[in-house]
Amino acid sequence: MADNTQPIDESAVVLTDDAGRFLPCQVEQSFQLNGREYLLLLPIDAPIEIFVWQQDENDEDDILMDVEDEDIDQIFLTAKAVLAEQNLTLQRTAITLTAAGELPEAEEDNCLTLELDDLDEAGNPVTEEFQILATCFYEDEEYTLCTPLDPLLIFASRNSSGTLEVVTPEEFQLIRGGLEEKLFDLLE
Repeated sequence: MADNTQPIDESAVVLTDDAGRFLPCQVEQSFQLNGREYLLLLPIDAPIEIFVWQQDENDEDDILMDVEDEDIDQIFLTAKAVLAEQNLTLQRTAITLTAAGELPEAEEDNCLTLELDDLDEAGNPVTEEFQILATCFYEDEEYTLCTPLDPLLIFASRNSSGTLEVVTPEEFQLIRGGLEEKLFDLLE
């Protein structure tokens, strides 16, 4: 995904995806690795995930599933209206949906933990925690709108023309050791 950059100030950039959507980000760290500039970015607005409850074929319980990108358009206006009731503005931004506005405080009863399909180095299931912001119904299906409790960090690199590109998962695996070393050096 090629991204263009429009500087807001020295500590912020705007990523642009191939569809022309923008994602304003705060620059958390910037460093050189293998002759390229890499940036660790944090979206300025809160990232939003939309999940749908679906019947598990092997079980009687409902399971929470990611809504695919192509299905977001169908639910978007409903989700936007539901979040507007909380003074949040749902935005169709690059890389992720975001919500502008002040999020409510995360409390134990409005958080959920999802078990991902991956295992960590110790062989334990990888989990991700979310704050539930709202639920809504669309065409007889229940949707849950959440924001991750952990920050959404985005690695990007600046190419020779000065344009920022999001680091692909494959490139990340190739440079992971060097990135970790640079980040540890910066934290010291």
